[in-house]
Amino acid sequence: MRAMPPRSAQAGFSLMEILIVVGIIAMIVAFAAGQIFGGRDQANAKLAQTQLETLAAKVEQYRMDTGQIPSSLDQLVTSPGVSGWLGPYVRKVEDLRDPWMRPIQIRTPGTNSEFELVSLGSDGKPGGESTAADIVKP
Repeated sequence: MRAMPPRSAQAGFSLMEILIVVGIIAMIVAFAAGQIFGGRDQANAKLAQTQLETLAAKVEQYRMDTGQIPSSLDQLVTSPGVSGWLGPYVRKVEDLRDPWMRPIQIRTPGTNSEFELVSLGSDGKPGGESTAADIVKP
């Protein structure tokens, strides 16, 4: 018969080595999640800017057809009963919400123009900084 080789004193990983590896993996996952979810509000802010530009063109089309600016963006979806309305200019009411699912506002008159469209940013409150800042399309 052959003799079996002696068992080594350490056959595997120690608890401390396993904890260190798990800790490193947790830090990598936390960093990656921060990058992924932190970028979401930035992407939503860019999407809101694009959405406001598109919606401003729809408001201009409404104005050319009716001779007036809508008092509410809902008038782009359903007829307000004004002469010349050739809508709907927007398919559904959900298209009048920003990427954070809050209603886009129209201000008439705007600060530097006849109207401006406003999204209140990620926090939904007036003012703010970074992705929480108001997004305004004159």
